[in-house]
Amino acid sequence: MPLFKRTPFGLAKPPEDLEPSELVYRVRFTKEIFCDYQEYLNRINLYRERIWMCKSTGKSNLTYEEALVSEKHAIQKVQQLPNELVAPALHIIQYSMLSLRDLADLIAKKLQKDLFVGAELHGRKDGDLYPCRVLKIVENGSGKIQYEVALLGKDKKITENIILHGDDLVWKKTPFSRNILKSFIRESTCRSIPWVLHDKLAQKHGISTDFPEELRSRFFFQDGQLVNRTKKRKNENRNNVGEANGESGESKRKKRETGNPDTESNQPEEEPIKYPIDDLLVKPGPDDPFFTDRPSLSRDFNVPMDCVGDLLMVWDFCSSFSRVLNLSPFSLEDFENAICHKDSNLVLIMETHSALLRLLIKDGGEYSLTLQKKKRKSKISLVTWTEYICDFLEMINITELCSYMSTIKRGHYGLLEPNAKLTILCELVCHALETDLIRGKLDELIEQRQTLGATRRGEALEYARKKREEKEQLKSEPDALVKENSMESTGSNPQIAENGDQTGEMVEEDVSSRQSNAFHNSRTQLNGQSKKAEKQNVDPKAEAENTTNSNEKEAQKQQSGEKKEDPEKSKEKREQRREYFQREMEKRNVRTDPLGKDRDYNRYWWFRRDGRIFVESCDSKQWGYYSAKEEVDLLISSLNPKGERERALQKQLEKFYDKISTELQKRSKDLAQKIALEEAVLRRSTRVRAPPRENPANAFLKYVNKWKED
Repeated sequence: MPLFKRTPFGLAKPPEDLEPSELVYRVRFTKEIFCDYQEYLNRINLYRERIWMCKSTGKSNLTYEEALVSEKHAIQKVQQLPNELVAPALHIIQYSMLSLRDLADLIAKKLQKDLFVGAELHGRKDGDLYPCRVLKIVENGSGKIQYEVALLGKDKKITENIILHGDDLVWKKTPFSRNILKSFIRESTCRSIPWVLHDKLAQKHGISTDFPEELRSRFFFQDGQLVNRTKKRKNENRNNVGEANGESGESKRKKRETGNPDTESNQPEEEPIKYPIDDLLVKPGPDDPFFTDRPSLSRDFNVPMDCVGDLLMVWDFCSSFSRVLNLSPFSLEDFENAICHKDSNLVLIMETHSALLRLLIKDGGEYSLTLQKKKRKSKISLVTWTEYICDFLEMINITELCSYMSTIKRGHYGLLEPNAKLTILCELVCHALETDLIRGKLDELIEQRQTLGATRRGEALEYARKKREEKEQLKSEPDALVKENSMESTGSNPQIAENGDQTGEMVEEDVSSRQSNAFHNSRTQLNGQSKKAEKQNVDPKAEAENTTNSNEKEAQKQQSGEKKEDPEKSKEKREQRREYFQREMEKRNVRTDPLGKDRDYNRYWWFRRDGRIFVESCDSKQWGYYSAKEEVDLLISSLNPKGERERALQKQLEKFYDKISTELQKRSKDLAQKIALEEAVLRRSTRVRAPPRENPANAFLKYVNKWKED
């Protein structure tokens, strides 16, 4: 049961004396029943708050239902522990004083030594390690335990059975993760530190429930509960202090619960809500901005509504891996029209199937072996492509798809329903994703993205280092120049230094004035004072050296000033590099993720190669799309940032707003041109019968695969 403030939460008791015809309200996941709607609503809102904790995993900030699901998954994983290991683990847990982490580590170490039937590990044979599975535990006459194991090959197929000693069997990783063991510990105990097993569980496995002697000095039982003596003593001392100050334990308890007991009207103030929260809990507030109505979705798909998701998945895969498939890209509208067309030898459909089938043949997997058995040629043509599809359907042996084979063999592939065509293509895509070519391409893209990311971080660190050095240099320059000028005024002429008091006073006075005035003014004053002093007794050689040194320093300063980059150009260059990295990272996108979800868990998808924003309902049964910039503007202004999901969706839409707007405007322009061409064709067709392929709506009929392999 999920925990509320780390304690079990009691469910509401069912109402008594219910009439058969009485209206009640039932909570779906707790089976609680309420007669009053307001009570039901309050309980539902409480369950939707992120204040619950999963008892099995310790995860917090969950809703009640999320905590229930987390517990269910944890229990399923805990049940994977073999029965042979449960009792040894429970013996370790009973009355242990270790922390949860240390206790899980201790159990993991001990379980590695206890091998069990079905354990998959590595066995040592002829000096090498091979994956194997324990089949049987064998005891020889000398009392030593040996294990009959099966050596495993590819796909975990048994290649050989051998007998090995326990020392020859090695775990390369722990059989069970620490999180599973933590969940097992929590599920098995009713108290922590010392960990105490449930009585029924301890009795089932024959584990003693007698409290150990070494812990009796620290703990004792009171009303059937284990109590820490030290904490009990501290609580008693605190109560004694309160009574000495005139407060009883009961009054202190009331004070903690209600605040000040002397003023009944002093109720605890409600804490302000910290947004964002779950979208379903957001209520309208007086400070809310004006939210526009959500624009209505366009749903004019040619394929059935339940096929839109498959259509998008197949098209996105073919577009993303078009180079690997040697399939030149095509628009989503052309693909949708081709799927719904009844022509059996449509080039776009034939090339799409052929590209996926060629990929499976190149991979040399199960499909390639099937073709070799049938002695088929590896070249797929416009005449034979349906035969290769039938071979693929025979190989996967799915009853629903095999029923289409008779229609395909008769040469009537185009007569299949769109959902049948898309189901076949989905199966081809799923098998293509498992090929080495696609996996290699994915690894390559991931590696390139990592390299780009590392380069971008390196440039950012280098820029930050340079800025830091410039700041340090600016801080150090005034001090260095003050020191340099003071040395020039006192050390440039030895005879002036002999005058002592007069020159020293001038330098001190000048340094103080430099600290209070701007640098160039103070330098002018210092040079003027130095010239006055030199008039008293001038050395020609020293004067010549000073002039030469000052000229060299000015030249160096001018040279360094020329090398200094213009800040505006530097900023522009950094912006160009940022855009370059972002552009290159987008080119190497491994998969398309949804932009986010709205209040009702509808998912929003944006495909860069199409431009439209597609909306998928929470049950994936309904689809729609936005195809205009104005619709996107209304969508953004209709989202409430107080909700977690809509806040995240709004951020993603604003992040890609410029790109989405550009693509939608381009799409609107192309659509206007297409409509104009269709009207022109229609006008011309009233005078002269125009060929059907000239109509822009039939552009998919003219598709040519320009990237096809010879």
